[in-house]
Amino acid sequence: MGKGSQLLIAFYTVVALWLSLYGFQAIVLTALYLRHRHQASPLAEVADDDWPVTVVQLPVYNERYVVERLIDAAAALDYPPDRLIIQVLDDSTDDTKTLALARAEHHRARGLDVRVVHRVDRQGFKAGALAEGLAQVDAEFVAVFDADFRPLPEFLRKTVAALLARPDAGMVQTRWSHLNQEYSYLTRAQSIALDGHFVVEQTARNRSGLLINFNGSGGVWRRACIEEAGGWQSDTMTEDMDLSYRAQLAGWRTLYLPDVESPAELPAQMEAFKRQQARWAQGSVQCLRKLSAPILRSDLAWRQKLMALVHVSGYLSQPLLVLLLLTLLPIFAEGQATPAFLITLAIASVGPPLLYAVAQAALHRDWARRLGYLPGLLAVGAGMTWSTTRAVFQGLTSWGGVFKRTPKFRLEGRQGDWAKNSYRLGADWTVLGEIALLLYAVATLVVALLHGQYGAAPFLLLYIVGYGVVAGSSVWQGRGVRRAGI
Repeated sequence: MGKGSQLLIAFYTVVALWLSLYGFQAIVLTALYLRHRHQASPLAEVADDDWPVTVVQLPVYNERYVVERLIDAAAALDYPPDRLIIQVLDDSTDDTKTLALARAEHHRARGLDVRVVHRVDRQGFKAGALAEGLAQVDAEFVAVFDADFRPLPEFLRKTVAALLARPDAGMVQTRWSHLNQEYSYLTRAQSIALDGHFVVEQTARNRSGLLINFNGSGGVWRRACIEEAGGWQSDTMTEDMDLSYRAQLAGWRTLYLPDVESPAELPAQMEAFKRQQARWAQGSVQCLRKLSAPILRSDLAWRQKLMALVHVSGYLSQPLLVLLLLTLLPIFAEGQATPAFLITLAIASVGPPLLYAVAQAALHRDWARRLGYLPGLLAVGAGMTWSTTRAVFQGLTSWGGVFKRTPKFRLEGRQGDWAKNSYRLGADWTVLGEIALLLYAVATLVVALLHGQYGAAPFLLLYIVGYGVVAGSSVWQGRGVRRAGI
């Protein structure tokens, strides 16, 4: 074996072992969930006159199809009207503003305090809107719902009661459920991934003393916590993760209530899902850059620091998966085999499917049937690695960015049609990279089979199917759309 081959094998080994770290994290979190799943957070008994003033912030930007649903759901919250403020933080440039104003006026006529705060300048994007809205109200607690959510009436009484029971807690997050998980194969696949995060990961982290993140929606903050942690900041694309980590590093506790649901709409268009994941990838890597040093300097236990760093660096797995693919072709072309001891990667790869299976079993009696969509999730996940890799690079090389919203179409159950919707997205240039990697994976599979590396076939087929599905769906679903806005 030449020196070049040795370096290539060494590089492949480092990438594979690094990837294994994220798989083993899933196994650890699953074990922690099974150990702590029966714990429960206390709820305070609150007299009708003792509920604190709470503002429900609804940040929206060009959401004509869902803004009325969102406002109506917020207005239906079971909470004393004299202690409730609803803020529609509207940065829209289309007729969403008109719809929001009309709906707010409707509910004000019913005696509710519903305010529309319209910004012409989107400075700071969502973080800027939340900060500006908070400066205009005197409320002790702050709930946040994105435009794709439809909060349930009991939400505030349960979440605020949990915070009142724990004065040292600065934030409570609830579990996202899905308004349209049965809409398509893509939404069913997404529901499995999100259920894994909200049922297993968040529960395991919170109840075993690890740091958790605010998910940006479906949660309530104590105002004092927001202010003490430094407020909403827009130097990352995930202001939610950023603030929640800064709050915990400042000494505030966080709560997670998996039994309290916050229903939301899942992206039904592939390009919309790619946009969402790219934004999360870019922002989480920016949080990694911003928070790594404070995490390491903190008084947290070593296990908390390690799990926190693995958590905020999770999207680094995306470029690692691309690099793993790119190294295989030259390795197989030289007649080399991947190191046998990398069986650790195969073991670690069991982690995510195990986590998803446990989550589905916890939520649904027909969990085995639902796991039939797991291969689709894995394929789509592989196929999106190019767009998320580009986002990771952007997060590593720059701060902030343009907040490109995920379009919502008011899809519930299997009802609704987004194909003729004005917010439908056209395919972007990442499709070319996906097609290129598809062809590269096909070439690698051919070379692997010619050299008897049959064990690599399932791994390569996952890439081939994944890139084919993601690129093909983006092009097909976006046909006729010249360019999408932000």
